[in-house]
Amino acid sequence: MELFWFIPTHGDGRYLGTSEGARAVTYSYCKQIAQAADELGYGGVLLPTGKSCEDAWIVASTLVPVTERLKFLVAVRPGLTLPTVAARMSATLDRFSKGRLLINVVAGGDPVELAGDGLFLDHDTRYELTDEFLHIWRKELEGESVDFEGEHLKVEGGKVLYPPVQKPYPPLYFGGSSEAAMDVAADHVDVYLTWGEPPAAVKQKVEKMRGLAAAKGRQLKFGIRLHVIVRPTEEEAWRAANELIENLDEETIASAQKIFARMDSEGQKRMSQLHNGDRSRLEISPNLWAGIGLVRGGAGTALVGSAEQVAERIKEYAELGIETFILSGYPHLEEAYRTAELLFPLLPLTKRSGEGDRAFISPFGEMIANNELPGRAPKAEAAVSGK
Repeated sequence: MELFWFIPTHGDGRYLGTSEGARAVTYSYCKQIAQAADELGYGGVLLPTGKSCEDAWIVASTLVPVTERLKFLVAVRPGLTLPTVAARMSATLDRFSKGRLLINVVAGGDPVELAGDGLFLDHDTRYELTDEFLHIWRKELEGESVDFEGEHLKVEGGKVLYPPVQKPYPPLYFGGSSEAAMDVAADHVDVYLTWGEPPAAVKQKVEKMRGLAAAKGRQLKFGIRLHVIVRPTEEEAWRAANELIENLDEETIASAQKIFARMDSEGQKRMSQLHNGDRSRLEISPNLWAGIGLVRGGAGTALVGSAEQVAERIKEYAELGIETFILSGYPHLEEAYRTAELLFPLLPLTKRSGEGDRAFISPFGEMIANNELPGRAPKAEAAVSGK
């Protein structure tokens, strides 16, 4: 099992949908989060993409030199970048980071935003383009000279002269819930991602994708994108979840839902249908809360509970075949520490080279009276809350 964290280049703060408690996402702040994730032992970080975000490739290239082992999951955008150019960018960043690049394939889900970027293809056609893009991108990074003519892309003598460190290329991650997206994933990607739906829905996706990939002679790995609100007790966790959305008014929620409704992303539709903008039914599965999706696009669910509860929910997803958990929490700097402190000791995480059995933050905590090692505090009885 690997746990990743998130670099919030589209904004961060203590409350959703308001400027109260907000903080500027500067380079210095992003660097703090990346270095914390690196030191704490997260396997990698996801960098978001889109017009609301700082450019993921530039952010990654500035954070690679100030981290040591952290991997960076960075988006390629078929239709916004040509495949040969994207292949060269991938090879360069993979080499200069010494093999710490992961690729997130993003076809886009908002026709209005895509039109602003100059892309005017409908949903299924975008995935036809993505299929052609990945065919070219993969072949060039495998060292081939590519001649290709498809419905949307044409390349003559395309070639990457400087190869990537990772072979045959940096691993491809991809999320998409539509039939068109799943077909592309079965053909090309290494890790299929889902947003945080209830376990039964995730199980259906995993089983379907396994079957599609097997029919093409391929095997996939699986990952999930979730927020997390973990505290020492369940009561504290649910209080924190409710505080996160306490400044949201109905007008803000309705405005966000209207924007989501225009999108042609099947994943976004599935996220919105979990709650339909209704505050009264946000716990959609044990410890799985859809409150974040009231105003946040993309991943809109969080695991909420005590450390033991959240760890158990993560293990349930792992039993379905999920190996990579891409987590986040508000604010992202503090929650990176809290999540590591509370969850990492309870999960079977992949150990990094040289890490051994060291604890997070420090080997043991602060010395008692400058002479004695502290022990673990006795567990208080967890209070049960009304959610």
